[in-house]
Amino acid sequence: MSASPPLLLLAQGRRLRLRRASTPRPAKPLDFNGASQRAPLDFRRINDAALAVLPTLLRRWLPNGRRQGHEWVTLNPRRADRRPGSFSINMKTGQWADFATDDRGGDPISLAAHLHDLSQSQAARQLARMLGISHHE
Repeated sequence: MSASPPLLLLAQGRRLRLRRASTPRPAKPLDFNGASQRAPLDFRRINDAALAVLPTLLRRWLPNGRRQGHEWVTLNPRRADRRPGSFSINMKTGQWADFATDDRGGDPISLAAHLHDLSQSQAARQLARMLGISHHE
């Protein structure tokens, strides 16, 4: 014999009425961050699309930088950087490094995550939205 749900006392206007509580629904599966599971992100597709327009993204994200060969050289906006040169991004590969702090990454998604203080998946979703592409595999 199963136990029936408890009775709840509900106020409706000035009258009170009894009603059986609804049976709880099973929870949605959670990923390791506690968010609902989503379709996998297509990081390669997003990075490839971002690489195709990386010089434009860099001018937008780091407007005080300058092109030096295949590199975008600028101040690191995440710290009190006074001299351009210690923070650079390779515009062909997307690899970037801050030589003063040893922060580095290998693609536009990791750069966006670093600059905007986002997780890799948050940065990928925002980049995909910005570029107008689907971010799922």
